[in-house]
Order: sequence, then C-alpha cells, then structure tokens
Amino acid sequence: MKPATSTSTLEIQPSDHAASPEQRSKLMTNPRFGQVFSDHMVVIPYKEGQGWGKGVLKAYGPIEMSPASSVLHYGQAIFEGFKAYKQKDGSIAAFRPEANARRFATSAARLAMPELPEARFLEAARALITQDHAWVPGAVGESLYMRPLMIATEPALGVHASSEYLFLLMACPSGAYFSGGVKPVTVWISEEYVRAAPGGTGFAKCAGNYAASLVAQSQAKDQGCDQVVWLDAIHREYVEEMGGMNIFFVYQEKGETVVVTPELTGSLLPGITRDSLLQLAREMGYKAEERKISVAEWKAAVAEGRMTEVFACGTAAVITPVGQVKSRRGDWLVNKGETGPVAARLRETLLNLQHGLVPDPHGWMKRIVG
Repeated sequence: MKPATSTSTLEIQPSDHAASPEQRSKLMTNPRFGQVFSDHMVVIPYKEGQGWGKGVLKAYGPIEMSPASSVLHYGQAIFEGFKAYKQKDGSIAAFRPEANARRFATSAARLAMPELPEARFLEAARALITQDHAWVPGAVGESLYMRPLMIATEPALGVHASSEYLFLLMACPSGAYFSGGVKPVTVWISEEYVRAAPGGTGFAKCAGNYAASLVAQSQAKDQGCDQVVWLDAIHREYVEEMGGMNIFFVYQEKGETVVVTPELTGSLLPGITRDSLLQLAREMGYKAEERKISVAEWKAAVAEGRMTEVFACGTAAVITPVGQVKSRRGDWLVNKGETGPVAARLRETLLNLQHGLVPDPHGWMKRIVG
C-alpha cells in the first residue's frame, strides 16, 4: 500500500488496487457516460457545531450510511458537474470549476444544507484530478467528468434539516453524452408535467428536480423522442429547458444572427455552459438575448424561416442540436432535421477553448496538472 500524505484539510490515501494501465485503457475505450469511474474519490464530513472536518482522498468504492439517513427520506441531496480536459501541451485544466463551486453553494443554501467553502471544493477537485490524471482522455470532445455530491446523513426520521452531511467527489472518463454521438435529437414538449415552479428549487441542482423529470422523460421516449422539453408551470406556454439542459434558439433577423435563450426566472438552472455560450456568441459577432419564448412562437418562427436552429447545452452534452419537435400541438422539423452552422461553430469554439487549442481570454481554464 502506498503511504498516506496530507494537506491542511485533505488526507491522501492512494488506492492499493488501482487499475493497471492495460485495465484503464480498456475501460476508457468508448465509455458510456457515467458508467466507468476513476480509481479514487474525495470524502469530506460535516457535523453541526463542528463544521467541515478533514477530508480524505481514497479508493473509489461504496459508502456506509444508516437506513435512517435523512437523504433517503427527505431528499436533501445536491450535485454538480464539471470537466477536466487534456491540453495541447499535455497538461490538464478544468473548465470554470469556481463557477460550479459557487452554484453548489447556492444549491446548498436553497436546501438548508451547509455551504462547502469554495477553497475546499477546489482543493478536492485539484487533488482528485492530480491523483487520477491518467484517466483524462486526450481526444477533442473527451474529458474527465467530475461529479461533486452532498447528501444528508443524520440517522433521524424527524422532518428537519439534517445535522450531518457528506460531501463526495468522483470522476469518470467521458465521451459523447448521447449514445448516437453528436447528431440532432427529437424532442417531446411536455404539457402534462412541469420541471419546476416559481419559488421552488428549479435554480438549484438538487436530486429531486431530476427524480421529478423521469416520468416525463419516459413519456418522451414513448413518443419516439430522445428528450423532453419543459414549459413554465403557470401558463404551460413558455419554453424553459430541455431535459437537464438549457436551450437556445437561433434567428435570422434583418441580416443579423440572433441567439436567444430563455431568461432566468428562478425556475431555470443557471447553466455555466449557457453563460459561456452567451459570451462566446457575442464575441463571434452574434446578437445574444435572454427572454421568454413561447411554443407558439417557436412553431411559427420555424415555419416562417426566421428561426433556423435550436440546440441545447450543458456540461455533459456540451451542445446538442434539436432536429425535430413533437407535441400535442403538432410536429415540425428544425433546419430540415440537420445540425446548423451556428450550433456547430459554437460547439467547435467552446471545445477548442476547453482543450487549449485557442486563446482563453476569460481565464476559464484552470490548470491542474503540468
């Protein structure tokens, strides 16, 4: 067994059964998203009155908890997702991890959970990426996906905010999010179910939001669709998100390309990829707007030729074009069911930036190794 080392807040306990280079190479060959995990994970405990304790980086594996743990009964669970990328010089850098740390804290506050200090979040990320750097794939579009998680662990059945929590960070090599690769998807507009409502937890990245989405996603699959599109909870008219991703619409108006995404109302997740694309779009000469878009406008604008592309974005999928829309109001194609030039250009620009192939004027990439 390799000797343990430590920092001021994190003990490093290297695994004594890490994958061999041959085993790792086999596991990293076309891995399904979230199915293959690296050798280690980070665990940091919290206890009311004591705060965050010393964490440990140790072998990835099961955790032990009481069946009475609050998370299993009352759903106090939040998570994040960000990526580490191999750079052209062989180093490894993470994309905007501090933004994920801030959003993680926002989610924690909404669910009455303790906020993990940004410095502890980033220290955990740096330690795990450094320890498992061999798990970072090298091709453009591939990455090491990082999954921070916080759960309530107090063994008590009373309905109250837990007094004990566990922060975990795990990692998995990632290729294409959709099994068919990057190609336009077919979406189903859900009018029966909603993802979130004003005053709810829509802006937080909490587990319950995703649990509530699964029945609508199953409905979408029954309709022959890849993803579900969510509408607002009050009017059931305005587009909010696509699955767990933010959505963009591309217009051609008066000789100008306009990229539009639904405005943040409190029921939408403030996506970090969303924010990045808004900035990149403006730098590329497009006009970028945040406003409400109704289903009626979507259908009419496509029919009139004013809306030329639709795509979704998120950490896992990066950019995914929408080729066909199905709904109880009728079906329609977007851009003849093909990937449009704006989505393709934005995706290429973002990936090139993430892999260090083009300049990074915003300082989004945080060097971790090398």
